[in-house]
Formats: sequence, structure tokens, C-alpha cells
Amino acid sequence: MENYRKVKVLEKEMKVPIPDLPSDIIEMKVKDGSKIRNLMGFAMGKMEAQNVRQIAFSGSGKGLGKTISCVEIMKRCLQDLHQITKICFRETEEIWEPIVSDVGLDSLTVKRNTPAIFVLLSKDPLNPSEPGYQAPGSYDSLWMQELKEESVGQKRRRPGTGRGALHGRKQPKAPAGRGDTYKKS
Repeated sequence: MENYRKVKVLEKEMKVPIPDLPSDIIEMKVKDGSKIRNLMGFAMGKMEAQNVRQIAFSGSGKGLGKTISCVEIMKRCLQDLHQITKICFRETEEIWEPIVSDVGLDSLTVKRNTPAIFVLLSKDPLNPSEPGYQAPGSYDSLWMQELKEESVGQKRRRPGTGRGALHGRKQPKAPAGRGDTYKKS
């Protein structure tokens, strides 16, 4: 690729994977360079208004983690939100042209499919039979259940009885080596 340079990057528009959404829905397109505080400030302001009932977050590639973080923050701040999550791919096309055109190299087109996520949050109930549906408050009950199971299953150990602790006895000291220095009295 040292004989080529990237000329264009075309990202194909991702179709909304959830059917029957209103056309005026607010879609937060999260990118890698997006600031979470800016995204959340705008989204929280819109969702706290009484006339906005649904908001969608979408992101792909390196912005995937930020998209999920924004959704989780929104669910913690605004209780009783219904959620539908869809995972899909976004197609990206890169066009590469030769640096020196006299050599006889052709231009290249590289197509990539990057993972993408689309999350719909709604104050109104959504279709629970839709794949990817999550009811409000279900994440808290799941975490509480896991915490209870974890705390019951753990036993208190005696200090020094972990793996490699020689069955509770003190570890022997290493013998003095070549690098040790001693003071002569």
C-alpha cells in the first residue's frame, strides 16, 4: 500500500433497524471523537421535556463503547425507560489511488463492514416480543441477584491460605545472593 494514497472514505447511511419509528425521532449519532458530556447534556435536555418520548443512540466502530456508555447513563438518570437494542453492520468504502500514475497501477476500492449498534430508549412501553427488548428496571434486579449469589458463595479465608501460600505457614526467606551487601562491624 506504500504506492497508494487514500482519496475518499464513504460511509453508507445505516438504515434504522427498528420498524415503525416516527420520522421525527431524535437520533444521537455517537462517533469516536464525541464527548460524552456534550451528548448527554443534549439528550437529557430533550428527554426531560414532556413532548419528547423516545430517543435513539447509534454508533459504530470505535464509537461503540461510547454509545453503550451514553445509553447506560441515560437509563440510570431517567428511571423507567424501555429499551430495544439492535446490533448490525455499517458498510464503509475506501477509495485508494496510485501515487504515481505512470506505473500502470489501478485505483482500489476497499469495502469494510464495521460493527454498529442502534439503541432505542422510550418512556412509553414498547413491544416486549421484539428481539433485543429490555424492560425498565430489569438491569437492577439482575445485578442485585448476582450480588446476593456472590456474597453467599464466598467464604472467609484465613490469611495466608491462598494459592501458593504453603498451607498457612510463613514463606521461607530467600538465601543471601551475590547482590547483597553486609556491613562489617
